[in-house]
Amino acid sequence: MNENHQFTGKVFDIQRYSTHDGPGIRTTVFMKGCPLRCFWCQNPESQSMAPSLLHNAEDCIGCGRCLDVCLHNAITLHDGKAGIDRIKCTSCGDCAYACHVDAFMLKGQDKTVDEVISAIIKDRTIYLNSGGGVTLSGGEPLLQREFALGLLKACKSRNIHTVVQTCGYADQPVVEAISPYVDLFLYDIKTLDNERHISGTGVDNSKIIGNAAWLARSGNMIKLRMALIPGFNDSEQDVKALLSLANELSLRPEDLSLLKYNPLGEVKYTRLGRETELEQLDIRAQSDEYFNYLSSLLRK
Repeated sequence: MNENHQFTGKVFDIQRYSTHDGPGIRTTVFMKGCPLRCFWCQNPESQSMAPSLLHNAEDCIGCGRCLDVCLHNAITLHDGKAGIDRIKCTSCGDCAYACHVDAFMLKGQDKTVDEVISAIIKDRTIYLNSGGGVTLSGGEPLLQREFALGLLKACKSRNIHTVVQTCGYADQPVVEAISPYVDLFLYDIKTLDNERHISGTGVDNSKIIGNAAWLARSGNMIKLRMALIPGFNDSEQDVKALLSLANELSLRPEDLSLLKYNPLGEVKYTRLGRETELEQLDIRAQSDEYFNYLSSLLRK
């Protein structure tokens, strides 16, 4: 077996100076692939392990460079803007490499552990001074076990704080393998109603709850988070069910947080050519008053 630093994984973004993915200032590594299919997904380009091509027609300047490099005749110009035929497109990425205004963007590249660590250590001083570090996110980082493990070990060997943001849907041996190298798990709970979990994500939640219980019993730092999706999991009963789980896991009040629905991911469905799914996504964010009321339940 290769050494950990030789493992290759699929990454769709590396975001520096992040302040929302754990304590301090962080670098967040977004990894491709997810076993869930949440209908409200904020990063739909992360769901597939294959590269994803995003097309933003508004940024197109009609230069035609993408037409010149497309070998599949998937791109045409209409009214000075490039359009794409998703049936013909293979997401090879040639148009993205040719486009210098990012009207086409390819999300998903193979990177070795060494390549990612080289980007991470540029900000090592910032991590140490701010109490920050590195966060593995996605997609679902546990889906790429060996690559995630290699990154976490490399970070710990450099005294860099590590966070894994996860939905918890993985076989328990995967969780057990990476847990010694994780300082904090940001654990995303969708809903504790199993039937609703299946309808909203495509999978049941038994693995998720089981892994959360194992992590808590084993003394790992874990924070439960629940993004409140209007009409799906934003009732008083849903929040009380989260509180009940936290009580069973002997977590502290500060280990729980609710997140208001963020619609910023919706535009990505159009850019991925998945408008049909977007049309089915009719969500309006909660009012501040209602969100604050639900948050007050945690404080009580």
